[in-house]
Amino acid sequence: MKNLEIELTFLASQLPREIMGVTPKRLVDIYIPEDSSFPIVRLRQKDDEFEITKKVAVHEGDFSSHVEHTISLTKDEFEAMRKSSNRTVEKDRYFVKIDSFPAEVDVFLGELLGLVMIDFEFENEETEALFRIPTCCLADVTQEKFVLGGQLAGKSYADIQKKLDGFNYKRLSL
Repeated sequence: MKNLEIELTFLASQLPREIMGVTPKRLVDIYIPEDSSFPIVRLRQKDDEFEITKKVAVHEGDFSSHVEHTISLTKDEFEAMRKSSNRTVEKDRYFVKIDSFPAEVDVFLGELLGLVMIDFEFENEETEALFRIPTCCLADVTQEKFVLGGQLAGKSYADIQKKLDGFNYKRLSL
């Protein structure tokens, strides 16, 4: 499957009230190849679903829109491929609406505990133009390379803390 995604990514200033009472999906992302400085291929386990995705920017250096090529995998295929990399990110993803816009609230787990980011995806540029930043968002980090999944994979909160401090980000928890 091939999808065009238009999205904006924010550091959260607080946990959005919209996630309270919502059951998240547990995501385990593994980025390959392990030794790449900028991996764009991701294995994903989403509860009991498995897939491999390649994300390619529509315009080089612009992280707000990209084409995703996704293929479903069996559990056995996923398990065989996951051995190729230790660059992992674990998070709980809450699918909610914030100020009437679909949002994905990612509450990171493990080594990145305390990091919360919110993605807003848009059907088209016209819908994106109607968007106003909600109060639960601290800073637009859409163009910040350090928050991309492949860059976070295998890192700890301490590894990115100086960059987060530059946005006055404060650790969040449920």
